Amino acid sequence: QVQLVESGGGLVQAGASLRLSCVASKGSFSVNRVGWFRQAPGKERQFVAAISWNPGSSVYADSVSGRFTISRDNAKNTVYLQMNSLKPEDTAVYYCAVEATAGWKYWGQGTQVTISS
Repeated sequence: QVQLVESGGGLVQAGASLRLSCVASKGSFSVNRVGWFRQAPGKERQFVAAISWNPGSSVYADSVSGRFTISRDNAKNTVYLQMNSLKPEDTAVYYCAVEATAGWKYWGQGTQVTISS
């Protein structure tokens, strides 16, 4: 069992930056792939980025590639999402998730990110 807690969301203006954190408050995800997803009002949850236990392996959605960077500190059981050049369309609740054998199994409660134009 892994329990995840996201933090770092907030309200910023377009062009600003935010860094989200995802901490495993219970359990560990040091050997699992960890991802960030987001869900805007009235829309389905969408993939944002993911990073494998090998820190060199990460993938991004096209919509955030070049602006967002995912990283992890296994010693701290923490995964980060650095978000730069934020746009109003990045407004959403951001969730982190841990991948298990059957897919994305463990989810956090989410953190709200709101970008004003």
